Amino acid sequence: MAQKRSKFIPENSTPLQEKFINCLMIGGKKSVARKIFNESLQIVSNKVQKDPVEIFEKAIENIKPSLEVKAKRIGGAVYQIPIEVKPTRRVTLSIRWLLGVSRGKKGSPMAKKLADELILAANGEGAAVKKREDVTKMALANKAFAHYAKY
Repeated sequence: MAQKRSKFIPENSTPLQEKFINCLMIGGKKSVARKIFNESLQIVSNKVQKDPVEIFEKAIENIKPSLEVKAKRIGGAVYQIPIEVKPTRRVTLSIRWLLGVSRGKKGSPMAKKLADELILAANGEGAAVKKREDVTKMALANKAFAHYAKY
């Protein structure tokens, strides 16, 4: 398997935060993405009297899916087959869903939208957590096709 490269990470940032900033970045403007992320953490710390980094990590943890469905064509029919999600994909999906929900809201700056969604997700609420629950429900509903996973 391919070895992961070590990356330069600023001393006050974690690899998870850097991955999030990279996914938040649009058009190669990393400084803008970092500014938005830091502003959202500032808003979170003002609204909730807890460590904003803890809130961020708890939000990502609450959004991570354990199961998902994958479409497979077997004998002319397409089945939605439930599979377990690998750890790296869990993080990627949770970040993607969180950013998708935040970007989908209208009427306020991205930092505020992101902060609101982080707080909701840390409490186990919000649209990103609902997305995770919907994906898990679909996987459980298609449990009957799990034996096709070997194909």
